[in-house]
Amino acid sequence: MARFDNRRTYKKDLYNRNGNIRAAEVRVIDSDGTMLGIKPTAVAVAMAREQELDLVEISPNAQPPVCKILDYNKYVFEQSKKTKDAKKKQTKVTMKELRIKSRIAAHDLDVKLKQIEGFLKKKDQVRLVVVFHGRENQHKDIGMQMLQDAAKRLEPLANVDGGLQQQGNRMSMTFVPKAA
Repeated sequence: MARFDNRRTYKKDLYNRNGNIRAAEVRVIDSDGTMLGIKPTAVAVAMAREQELDLVEISPNAQPPVCKILDYNKYVFEQSKKTKDAKKKQTKVTMKELRIKSRIAAHDLDVKLKQIEGFLKKKDQVRLVVVFHGRENQHKDIGMQMLQDAAKRLEPLANVDGGLQQQGNRMSMTFVPKAA
């Protein structure tokens, strides 16, 4: 019966440090940021231990690898903080879709367009779809006119992405909010 290794990788194991650095020579940077030059790994680890700090491999792909003398736990904490901040700054683009029929009443269309304006103000993309049923397929010009009127009304808030698209019994237009 095979045994599985259930050990987790912790954030503390993300970077090579001290004895785990495999390179024979490393480029060493002191804790205050001054370049100390290329040293044998054992000498660099001894220098870090003298200062009661760790030798951490910052750039393992460089020739020779770049290592810095610093407090490892503090470095891991700062790196995780940077990644969290970067995640917070990312914006998720959501696509909203509103479907209408070609026989929609004028007031109902106004209500839908106000909904679209609200979505655009929240920086969401919106796809307005006109659906045709049965004999309505013969009057696609009505749906085309409705989408063009919607584009004119939403012009101050949004740009049309990709123009008018037609697929089977559906006609759609995608609106992307303008950058502020």
